[in-house]
Amino acid sequence: MRFRPCIDLHRGQVKQIVGGSLSDNDQTVKTNFVSGHDSAYYAKMYQRDGLKGGHVIMLGPGNMEAAKRALSAYPGNLQIGGGITAGNALEWLDAGASQVIVTSYIFNDGRVDLDRLKQIFDTVGRERLVLDLSCRKRDDGNYYIVTDRWQKFTDCRVDGENLAFFAHYCAEFLVHAVDVEGKQSGIDRELLQLLSNASPIPCVYAGGIAGIVDIDLIRDFGHGRIDYTVGSALDIFGGKMSYKSLIKLQ
Repeated sequence: MRFRPCIDLHRGQVKQIVGGSLSDNDQTVKTNFVSGHDSAYYAKMYQRDGLKGGHVIMLGPGNMEAAKRALSAYPGNLQIGGGITAGNALEWLDAGASQVIVTSYIFNDGRVDLDRLKQIFDTVGRERLVLDLSCRKRDDGNYYIVTDRWQKFTDCRVDGENLAFFAHYCAEFLVHAVDVEGKQSGIDRELLQLLSNASPIPCVYAGGIAGIVDIDLIRDFGHGRIDYTVGSALDIFGGKMSYKSLIKLQ
């Protein structure tokens, strides 16, 4: 179980946003933190501290330059996500990304687009592809993958059968528990258990982490198999949780 750092970009700035509030209308976006440092600052910090497997996420338009600055500051050690397609994936790998993260591109009108999935798989290969299976729970009690800035439900459940299917195409899953993302209200224990029991490949969990006690819970409910990323709760992003304390856990 490892800590995976993140750099979330919105309108070219490093920010922490309540996940479920993302939309095209900036007036509805709930922002927890706006950094006075640029993306390269955080990338260099992660390099200094020997952290690998982190990710840069572009939340909407206006983030390409900031994303490329981060990748060039720590080449080969940060994943990139947000607007990635088979057409631009190689460009991002050439810019220094270790892997590309894809979600909305492989879903079309709420369903898996197998042609697109196979196309990006053929373009970058399994080891350089990460699938973002961020999800929300519906009234039927199941988790469903959400796309388009986590606003649109797909018909694809996060369950053992689908995790096994997607694992043929990628090296890793990134899974935000969107219902608790950015709220520092506690982790989604049920989702962690599901991922730990059903995923045949490595997973990175995000959502609801508020303190070290939640890291212990991730270890317990994830059986030590699930890596994690922390955003709003960290002191480097305006929170109270010590970034240095996570470094010591590595």
